[in-house]
Amino acid sequence: MSKELSLYVVKYTGPFAYIKPWTAVRDERTYSQSFLTPSIVEGLRQKLEVAAILRHRLRHGGIDLQQERTQIVGWKVNKNVAIRPVSIITRGVMVQPELTLAFESLSDAQKAATQHICLCRNEDLLLPTDISTISSDSFESLPGVELRFERTPNSFLVGFNRFEDAAPMYGYLTIVDPDNNEEESV
Repeated sequence: MSKELSLYVVKYTGPFAYIKPWTAVRDERTYSQSFLTPSIVEGLRQKLEVAAILRHRLRHGGIDLQQERTQIVGWKVNKNVAIRPVSIITRGVMVQPELTLAFESLSDAQKAATQHICLCRNEDLLLPTDISTISSDSFESLPGVELRFERTPNSFLVGFNRFEDAAPMYGYLTIVDPDNNEEESV
């Protein structure tokens, strides 16, 4: 009989957050992606300076459309005047995001619980709450979305890993409905 794994979890919350979809580099309408890719989780691991992030679960209260002013990289030169044109794009931003990170060791959880994180933009701060201990089975019933980093027949391409020479990243989604705690893999 195997012993059930205990996880040390830290929950991060904030007023808003944005995860840039990997396909949305120049889209006029860019909706926040509702899952973390392997390279985002690796970036969080490096920022927190922990050995590993075993699992994660992300949920939010909805998507709010916001307009953002942007400038192109290049300059337009007209006679003796150089200007950078401005445009407006619409972004969908997660409202009241809640990210739960699971660690194998208490020391990693303690280190993580003393730091803020940003998912994809530096202005989107998520702050930690207290550390709790739950079983791996209990983690399965936490509401939210998790991209499981495994290649299965149900996996799909989720981007290219900036930490591994742009290697393709695959995964499948696990979604737990907060109203009835039913798990669904997509």
